[in-house]
Amino acid sequence: MENFLCSKEYWQVVETGFSATTHDTDLSDEQQKAIADQRLKDLRAKNYLFQAIDRLILETILDKETSKGIWDSMKKKVPRKCKGQTCATAGSSQGF
Repeated sequence: MENFLCSKEYWQVVETGFSATTHDTDLSDEQQKAIADQRLKDLRAKNYLFQAIDRLILETILDKETSKGIWDSMKKKVPRKCKGQTCATAGSSQGF
């Protein structure tokens, strides 16, 4: 999933998170556009994550506000068991 999000150029917003400011009127047009672009990337990343996550697991995730919150919850719920090797060679089909 990480590779897929990297290929779509959404991984940065998943890894670092996105927080919108509440005082958008104090920002320049350029800053507002940058925030709107980040918000759109976050929404698209969330959409991909929602499609990839099993419904039973998705119902247990409490923080669904940002893609980073979803990703962090997934890391806790589905720990990677790939030490010293890639997930593909370990036989993991999830890839989280």
